[in-house]
Amino acid sequence: MKFNPFTVGLYTGLLIGFCHLIWAILVALGLAQGWMNFIFSLHFLSNPFQVGGFNIATAVVLIIMMFVVGYGFGWVATWVWNRMQKK
Repeated sequence: MKFNPFTVGLYTGLLIGFCHLIWAILVALGLAQGWMNFIFSLHFLSNPFQVGGFNIATAVVLIIMMFVVGYGFGWVATWVWNRMQKK
């Protein structure tokens, strides 16, 4: 079964962008540090990182860049998948 690289790239980009939108919201609300500490503790690790202050420009760039990276990853993965399928 072949897939459309544009569609898969779009949905992958939207998913990854949305995850980073949630992260930016957590940072803006001041909840990100607690979440990071919780995730690290689930892996039996101490958290060496400190969450910085929220900046709307940085958040927008983060979300756009992660959408682009997600789109690229989805497109390439679908292209490889389609090339591996029997004709």
